[in-house]
Amino acid sequence: MITCFIRYEIEPGSDAAFETYGRAWGEAIPRCGADLIGYFGPHEGSATTAYGVYSIESLAAYEAYRARLREDAAARANFDFARRERFVRSEDRIFLRLVSAPHSPVRR
Repeated sequence: MITCFIRYEIEPGSDAAFETYGRAWGEAIPRCGADLIGYFGPHEGSATTAYGVYSIESLAAYEAYRARLREDAAARANFDFARRERFVRSEDRIFLRLVSAPHSPVRR
């Protein structure tokens, strides 16, 4: 299993647009085959940094997932929304694997 972290640089004051964008991915991403962890918008600190995080089985599964996203009507509409509204300045992806498992409870 790998986890994709998408770092977005968004326009200042575009929190509402990014929230709409993230909510739409909340349906499209799972439907197309990835395990969505969530979309995270600015709250404290940077007003222009946001993240989308999801897990998927492998890079090969990611390629198939991306193909399904391109065919999904709601996903295409969300891509078009971001392009039309221009609230995303840039985005970059990094794929990481969990190395701390199994997690242990904190003991005090």
